[in-house]
Amino acid sequence: MKEEQIKKAARILLGANLIFAGVSHLTFARKDFKAQVPDWVPLKKDDTVLYSGFAEIALGTTLVLTPKKHEKTIGKVAATFFAAIFPGNISQYTQRRSAFGLNTDKKRFVRLLFQPVLVYWALKSTH
Repeated sequence: MKEEQIKKAARILLGANLIFAGVSHLTFARKDFKAQVPDWVPLKKDDTVLYSGFAEIALGTTLVLTPKKHEKTIGKVAATFFAAIFPGNISQYTQRRSAFGLNTDKKRFVRLLFQPVLVYWALKSTH
């Protein structure tokens, strides 16, 4: 498989995962996602989860459907989004909020290590 095909597959997979995550924000995982919203966010937790769900669906759809000439831009947007939501993961860890099976400090801490992977994935699959 050529490098371009691998990058395209990685970009589409990332986009599909974002769409799935966004749909889960709006439906079956809303309660779990509320556990990740830091207390300092000035919106209601449920509203924050809904807005981020819509953003993930839009971002995922854009990653899947973006024309070649816009890939770098959308990759940077996705990487920025992953960085922007990282405080939610930190909050879940520091506040010891269990959600998504992350019911120990160790599991919540290990989850933190995956956010840089998502940033890298967004950038690498679009550049």
